[in-house]
Amino acid sequence: MQYEQTKSLTEGEFKRLFGVKRQTIEEMVGVMRQYIKLKKTSDSPKLSREDQVLVALQYWREYRTYFHIASDWGVSESTVCRTVHKVENTKIVQGRFSLPGKKSLLQEQNPETVAFDVTESPIERPKHGQKRFYSGKKKHHTLKSQIIVDLNTGAIICTAHGQGKHHDFRLFKHSRVRFHPQTLGLADLGYQGITKLHPKSKTPKKKPKGGQLSLSDKGFNRQLAQQRVISEHVNRSLKIFKILRERYRNRRRRFGLRCNLIAALYNYELQLTG
Repeated sequence: MQYEQTKSLTEGEFKRLFGVKRQTIEEMVGVMRQYIKLKKTSDSPKLSREDQVLVALQYWREYRTYFHIASDWGVSESTVCRTVHKVENTKIVQGRFSLPGKKSLLQEQNPETVAFDVTESPIERPKHGQKRFYSGKKKHHTLKSQIIVDLNTGAIICTAHGQGKHHDFRLFKHSRVRFHPQTLGLADLGYQGITKLHPKSKTPKKKPKGGQLSLSDKGFNRQLAQQRVISEHVNRSLKIFKILRERYRNRRRRFGLRCNLIAALYNYELQLTG
């Protein structure tokens, strides 16, 4: 479906098809045109700028093979591959589709409350170093993504990525994320020991070995889960793009880039609704 044909779709149908609003695509097209103008490159693409963005979004949203998408658009597989990479590389250099970054956590206007969580994406079984990517929790090979969310706005501040074998707290330490002393951090049981790095943090009470949690501890855990549920909703919003939810077939070195771009799209749409 070319861009001109999408004009017959309602806003809801457009969102269901491509995962973003029509206004977001128009902004992405504007970024591409500005980038090409600054680079002063003259290319004659087989697809219009609007269609190039739709191809990339369709790839992230449906995660079909290049062959199937190329058959729909009447182009070659290599054209689809180059188009997707071109759209992704354009967004790297543009601030409108980038995350605030971990440095923003230490600024004077620091977030009041943040939640950090780790989500996992399955990958193809590696030919080498399989143990590094095997997740005992998911029982298959995965890539982990740590997402830090501002609970006041619901926006994603920064991400970090690691191999499936890495423990959540180990990934946090390797990401070198540090919070402002006044920022309250909320985490799950995978971050036991976080208070040593950031005293103003909360994690669920762990059930003692051979014992039971008290009623007050259960109430504390329930209240903490209710505060952190926004981060779970954010993870769900990112995984409407099947490239993050289904088995990742591409080279792993590009996974972090795509995750960051989708997170930036989420933030941009959050500003539109806000």
